[in-house]
Amino acid sequence: MSLREILARNMRRVRAERGISQEELAHRAKLNRNYVGMIEREEHAATVDTIDQLASALGVSPMDLLDPDAATR
Repeated sequence: MSLREILARNMRRVRAERGISQEELAHRAKLNRNYVGMIEREEHAATVDTIDQLASALGVSPMDLLDPDAATR
């Protein structure tokens, strides 16, 4: 599984657990909603700074978003 896929799966899972939309996540992370969608669809590779912003907005560590074991749950 690629890092893009791991990040996308973990973002969707955590976002769903928190009950927030892509739009809300984008707002909390100070990112564009379309950009968040592109990351979740594996169309764009996120920078480490963006991963940090997303993790903070989701209330998890950046490593949680890159955990391959969590992506298979």
